[in-house]
Amino acid sequence: QVQLVESGGGLVQPGGSLRLSCAASGRTFSRYAMAWFRQAPGKGREFVTTVSATGGRTYYADSVKGRFTISRDNAKNTVYLKMNSLKPEDTATYYCAVGNTAVAGTGEYEYAYWGQGTQVTVSS
Repeated sequence: QVQLVESGGGLVQPGGSLRLSCAASGRTFSRYAMAWFRQAPGKGREFVTTVSATGGRTYYADSVKGRFTISRDNAKNTVYLKMNSLKPEDTATYYCAVGNTAVAGTGEYEYAYWGQGTQVTVSS
């Protein structure tokens, strides 16, 4: 059974930084793409970023490009999301997901397993 456990969320002031982690178990982690999505209150879930199985390819939503960085450590079965220059509009529950293939895109249907989410609140 695949399990994904996110951590690292919290309350941060605008302009601040956070690093989210997602620990995976129950699947050969290094064979699959990973991604982060987020869902703000009253809105649908949206794509944030994805990284390929080897870590060599990444893709970001325009709203976070240049501020967020996704990375992965296959030895630790963990994917990270470093978030800098945070804005109030980044407030959301952040979810990590495991892809169905080694390279995946922006669609939720491309991801087979999801974590429970970690809350990020950007507010002064």
